[in-house]
Parts: sequence; structure tokens; C-alpha cells
Amino acid sequence: MEAQKNSNDVIVKHTPFYYGWVIVIMAALGVFFSGPGQTYSVSIFIDAYITEFGWSQSLVSSMYSGATLLSGCLMILLGKMIDRRGQKAMSIVAGVMLTIACLFNSFILGPIMLFIGFFLIRMFGQGLMEMVPNTLVPQWFVRKRGKAMAFMEIGGFLSAAALPPLNVWLIASFGWSGAWQVWAAILCLFYIPLIILFVKNKPEEYGLAPDGPIEKKYKEFSEEINSEINKVSWPLHQAIRTWSFWGVLFCIAVPAMVNTGLTFHMVSILGEEGISRGEASFVLSMMALVAFPLSFIAGFVLDRFALHKVFALTLIIETTALIVLLFADSFASALVFGFLRGVGAGFGTICLGLIIPNFFGTGYLGSLKGVGVTSTVIASSLGPLPFGLAYDWFGGYTEILIAMLVFPLLAIFVAWFNKGPDDTKLVR
Repeated sequence: MEAQKNSNDVIVKHTPFYYGWVIVIMAALGVFFSGPGQTYSVSIFIDAYITEFGWSQSLVSSMYSGATLLSGCLMILLGKMIDRRGQKAMSIVAGVMLTIACLFNSFILGPIMLFIGFFLIRMFGQGLMEMVPNTLVPQWFVRKRGKAMAFMEIGGFLSAAALPPLNVWLIASFGWSGAWQVWAAILCLFYIPLIILFVKNKPEEYGLAPDGPIEKKYKEFSEEINSEINKVSWPLHQAIRTWSFWGVLFCIAVPAMVNTGLTFHMVSILGEEGISRGEASFVLSMMALVAFPLSFIAGFVLDRFALHKVFALTLIIETTALIVLLFADSFASALVFGFLRGVGAGFGTICLGLIIPNFFGTGYLGSLKGVGVTSTVIASSLGPLPFGLAYDWFGGYTEILIAMLVFPLLAIFVAWFNKGPDDTKLVR
């Protein structure tokens, strides 16, 4: 009865093209509006807090790392809730809770409230708001999954490019408290209504099949399509028994840890070589400018070539970028680093979005992605600390950059040989 009711959904029925592309647009918006909980956005507020309350940099940083770590530990629970409740319901939860989180952050008065505010925006912004789109799009696409994920990631690149200068303007115009309230209003009045109207769960509930066949064609090819979707559908308790799953988690965590640490300290790292703050900011912007178009190419490449090999090559590029940074002594060499990091980010973002659904299926994707996001968030919370400690101990970053090379080198090896789990060992 429910499937029949859903199949007659007015919006889906009267969309003149495959509704999955509407889902991609909504997923891109979800990734974009996760921005208030992302580091590139929150970092703009830090100086305002320090000026307003007289807090130290280390206090604010430790609160942020601790809140990020705690939120990451709860991502597994949220992933299971996606499997049980569906993406639409959890999209609404994410939008509502991030709205509340933004409002809460506009009223912080002390370190405890700061910690709670950071926890809420990290859990529902960086965490749930990003996890739901990454579990929704793979439900609507199989053969065209790479292209769909590439289009979805437009939201992430636009968010990273737009929110830092936008937050600077909002804080200058309305103060840090008013800026948070503006974000709460945007989420409440714009994003949440769009979720309610346009986000749908699985295409099968509407007489559709992944990649675009309409109801008549869906019936004709249902066995073939369902076989493709369900041939690999690993529940979490079985996936965690495979070395392939732990290899995926390792390869997800390494870029999160290394890149978060690099980004957090980039101005300082380049400043040691006489590169100005403005030039360092340009290098960071260059990464997004390079990554944005390459993400589209990555989507097409990954629809045609083995994911594990492309992922390994991407990690090689990111390792090369780290080596270039180690020896960077001019703005020109910093630009080379920024270009290589942009290439790595363009391909790496799509690889990270595809690897779990492609290797382990979509039947339990919420639970699996929950573990993946947990590893990402925990790793990103640990990234900045070693760089800061190394600078305090050694007076520079050379030693930590050399030490960090070990992790992507290991990840290259793991990614190249990790072709996915052995389907014959899946208990059906």
C-alpha cells in the first residue's frame, strides 16, 4: 500500500526527466548547507570569540577538537538511524538540529557553552548533513553513480569557496552572534522546506529504478536491476569482519587527518618560508579552484576504471604534494603544492564518496557510512594537534611533515591491493 501511494507522488510523477537528478540537486544543497559545521566556516569565527571573551587560541582549539571527537563517536548511531528511518526523515532532523545549533552558538557565554555549540554544529553539520546525501545518491544511481556523486560534490566546493568570505561579511555586518542567527534563518526558511518537498528515499518506492528507467521499463528489467543492486549488500556486522572494510577505513582516515592538519596550519607552514598570509590564502583557494572541475572528470573516470586503482593514484598525487610542501621555499613552489593538492582533492572526494557503496552495496549504507564518517571525523580531530606539538618542540614543521609521509605511503599500498571484499564470504 505504501509503495503504491509513493508511486503516485505528484512531484515525482510529473518531473519531465529522471527524478534522481532532482535528488542530486538536493544532495548538493545538503552538502553546501553542511558548511556552518565545517572547519573552513567555523575558523572565521575564532578570532571574534578570542576578541570578545579573551580566550586563548589553545582553549578554543581544544574545545573544537574535543567536540569534533565526541561527535565523531556518535556517527555510527546516526548511520543506523538513516537505515531505519530513511534519508528524508533524517534530512529533516539534520536541517532542524543544525538550525538549533546555529541559534545556540549565537548565545554562547562561556567555554562550556562553546564546547556544546561546537559539538552540535559538528555532529549535525559536518556529520549528519554530509552523511545523508552520501547515502541518498547511491540509492538512485548505479551505473551513473560516479557522475551523480561528482555533481553532488559541486555543493561542497561552492560551500568551501563561498562561506569564508560570506562569514567575514556577516560578522562585520551583524557581529558573530548575528551571523549565526542569519545561518539559522536561512536553514529554517529555505533549506528545510525544500527537503520536505523534494527529498525522496529509494526510487523503487516510486515505481522507478536506479539510473532512470520509468515504471514500465522498471517492471521489465526489475530482476536484472535488483540483481545489480543487491549482488553485494554487506550488513555492518559482516563488513567489519573483512580486512577490506578496515582497509577502506584506513584510506578514508589518512587524508582526513593529514589534510586537516595541513589546512589548519597552512598559513604558519608557508609563513616560515616568507610566504605572506595573502599568498597562503591564495594557495588554499587554488586547491578548490583546481579540484572543482577535476571532480567532474573524476566522476566519468570512475565509471570506467577500477576504483581501487584510481584511489591509489590519487593518494600518490597527495603524497607528492606533501613532498613538494616539505621542500617549498617560494611562492611558486607553494603554487605547485596547491595545484597537486587540488588534483588530489578533485579525484579523492569522489573516490571517498563511492568506495563504500561500490564495495559493500547500498542495503545497509547508513550503518556503513556511519562508521566511515566516524573514522573521518575522529581522524580530522587528531590532525592539527601533531603539527602544533611539533612546532612547539622543534620550532618548525619539517619533522612532522616527514613523519606524516608515512601514512599516505601506507594508504597507497592498502588502496592498490584492496579490490573489495570477497562476495562468496557474504552470508545471505
